[in-house]
Amino acid sequence: MAAPMSSSCGLHTSLTHSIVSFPLITASPYFLHSKCGTSCLATHANTTRPPRQLSVNYYAKSCPQVEQLVGSVTSQQFKESPVSGPATIRLLFHDCFVGGCDASILIASKGGSKELAEKDAEDNRDLKVEGFESVRKAKELVERKCPGVVSCADILVIAARDYVHLAGGPYYPVKKGRWDGKISTASRVASNIPHANSTVDQLIKLFNSKGLTIQDLVALSGAHTIGFAHCKNFVARLYSYRGKGQPDPDMDPKLLHALRMYCPNFGGNSDIVAPFDATTPFLFDHAYYGNLQNKMGLLASDQALALDPRTKPFVLDFAKDNHKFFQAFVAAMDKLSSVKVVRGKRHGEKRRDCSMHM
Repeated sequence: MAAPMSSSCGLHTSLTHSIVSFPLITASPYFLHSKCGTSCLATHANTTRPPRQLSVNYYAKSCPQVEQLVGSVTSQQFKESPVSGPATIRLLFHDCFVGGCDASILIASKGGSKELAEKDAEDNRDLKVEGFESVRKAKELVERKCPGVVSCADILVIAARDYVHLAGGPYYPVKKGRWDGKISTASRVASNIPHANSTVDQLIKLFNSKGLTIQDLVALSGAHTIGFAHCKNFVARLYSYRGKGQPDPDMDPKLLHALRMYCPNFGGNSDIVAPFDATTPFLFDHAYYGNLQNKMGLLASDQALALDPRTKPFVLDFAKDNHKFFQAFVAAMDKLSSVKVVRGKRHGEKRRDCSMHM
């Protein structure tokens, strides 16, 4: 795996979309013309089951090179299209929080079917294609070496870990042994995805329903250290927060002014996106939390974490200590990727093509 990056500069030239330098915010923030859809973490109110038979060495005999195979794809994808990182991490969140970590997010809707698959739910339509492509390419390579052995669900978890590390974050062991789910329906998604203006109460309730703590919530929100959000996800904060005709008072004035330049109240380019982390938008680090302290959170649901007394202590801790953030993030990702794991032929399958049920 690549060593953590000391600078994000090399990534800028890899993006094919135009980048607009934005001097009103400190430390090199950027706006992109992109279809880059990243909003808040997806959650789904299901009961938590303890992980069953997951193991770091699950494929030690059946496909010992699985992580190297996936890694060869993710490293190439990251060089060619850095947005593959946040796209794949977000894809994992959306998979695990809606029905468990079973790759149901990857299933394509069937033509003529009355029920759309998860990926075609309204709240999932701006998921970036680079996330899906990362898993598809990795699966194709793994299938050539170990046909019918490794699940799409495991490949997605491995790929997300790889991208965290490639962007400068921690490298951590991934437990494997998930099977792919047999159910993927759009109707499960809408009511279980938190919105950009979700309250801390709503977020805590949703994360608790997955067996995730308040610390896990704040640590996983740190995935917003990379990635971007469309104007529609925060435009209300700029002009009429909570319908009061005034901008959000908990937004830094310079950030507010800069965002208004690219995100008008009405009209404008719907493809414009802004970075969650305006200071180091391509580097996986703890700057996100320092931004929250300085009222530079992009989404209302991000900034709220620095204001609520239940979440604020963790924001302060992670802002001060990058290592502590990494430790908490790794622990939370381990718990997240073990949510409602599918095991065995009765409940699961091992898809050859991740977009199609067996």
